Amino acid sequence: MRKLLLLAAAVPLLATFAPASLYVQAERPRTPVLWAEPIALREGAPESRRVGALRMMEGWWLRSNHPWFGGVSAVNVVDRKVLALSDGGVLMRFDMPHKAARIPLSLSRLADAPGPNKKQRDTEAMVIDGGRAWVAFERVNAVFRYRLADWRSDASSRPQAMRRWSANRGSEAMVRLRDGRFLIFSEGFSVGEGLTEVLLFNGDPAAGAKAVRLAYRPPEGYLITDAAQLPDGRLLFLNRRLSIFDGILAKLTVAEKPELREGAVLSGREIAHFQPPVTTDNYEALSIAEENGRTILWIASDDNFMGIQRTLLLKFALNP
Repeated sequence: MRKLLLLAAAVPLLATFAPASLYVQAERPRTPVLWAEPIALREGAPESRRVGALRMMEGWWLRSNHPWFGGVSAVNVVDRKVLALSDGGVLMRFDMPHKAARIPLSLSRLADAPGPNKKQRDTEAMVIDGGRAWVAFERVNAVFRYRLADWRSDASSRPQAMRRWSANRGSEAMVRLRDGRFLIFSEGFSVGEGLTEVLLFNGDPAAGAKAVRLAYRPPEGYLITDAAQLPDGRLLFLNRRLSIFDGILAKLTVAEKPELREGAVLSGREIAHFQPPVTTDNYEALSIAEENGRTILWIASDDNFMGIQRTLLLKFALNP
């Protein structure tokens, strides 16, 4: 999203940002370090843990001494090992602690990308499955497939169906379905009043699979930032709204039995609304896991490398 809009929307949040007790300003070091500080779902109410159908299990405010850290646009969490991707094509790896801590941080840039500059490396969505990762680049509307072993690309494409998406309304969310098909959501390419375009690929989009057009209806005033498929097959949508008066809000919606065919309109019912006094920020990334029979959601925010925003990582259990 455009920085000026985010800045305007973030102004009301300034008063909520308190200095971190763990963070110590220092000269740029050679070794990246991450400071993880616990946060509550509602400031000043540590006992409050529910928002809609979600129960917060833990929440973290993350900061680093390295300028590459931040801008999280996609995240994958498995057994507390976090792999995050920034909107500048930087991979961030770290292990989540169980209490406030200073922890090691690994940073690396994607070696293979559509180009060298920020606009060409604007990565907004990531899917990891079977030893491979698929990454969607928004401004150039390309999809690259990577081997996790070395993060080298072994396939890439600029799908014809995505080429009419505008630079700042391009690929924002991506889901690999259980049957191997892919859904790629435009951030805001309008195809009707309140509808944005979605593409359903019959296979791997990085390998040239064909696509048909669908549409997505987000909550009024919101745009999609990420999506995922739940273990039971339902689709989960993370949506964001920018408001000069209310700041940055988010809604989580779920589609119970989505119809996936050409011309279908996807939409979901609201299951959580992130608005004050609930901790809010620029939530852009969603990761699904299973833990002791429960469905776990990890939600991360994009700080846009701006001091008035935060990199948050929140863990929730989904109410059955």
